Amino acid sequence: MTLAASSYSYPLLAVFWTILEIFVFVIWIWLLIWIFSDIFRSRDLSGWAKALWVIFVLFIPVIGILTYLIVRGGSMHDRAVQQAQAQEKEFRAYVQDAGGSQSTADQLTKLAGLRDQGVITGAEFEQQKAKILAAGGGYPLPEPTSERAAQDAVR
Repeated sequence: MTLAASSYSYPLLAVFWTILEIFVFVIWIWLLIWIFSDIFRSRDLSGWAKALWVIFVLFIPVIGILTYLIVRGGSMHDRAVQQAQAQEKEFRAYVQDAGGSQSTADQLTKLAGLRDQGVITGAEFEQQKAKILAAGGGYPLPEPTSERAAQDAVR
């Protein structure tokens, strides 16, 4: 009895073989997607070179993928790192912009600029300034009373 014929007499072994085949197929698809994304992400390849790599990988898949990994595999990581750093930089810029991470001084400077341009009035400036200082953790605005009046109110 041959090994192949005896392996199917054990159903558990057939299940393991099927799982292995599915695993290899998933890895194969993952490699194809990874290589195609790297081909099109690469800025050092011309359009013709990208087209030739795609044709090579599609029509001679095993040799094409192995050749691509041997020829351009070292720079694949570099391109992935550069893209991840660019995405991280864009994400941080977006979060800082959307989060309004401006300091109280920056907000007051913008507000003063609006007042100087005549976009808002002096009263609106003072109202918004009080809101910014109250919300920004700044010191509260002092009451416009003198120290003497405060002492008289205590007596």
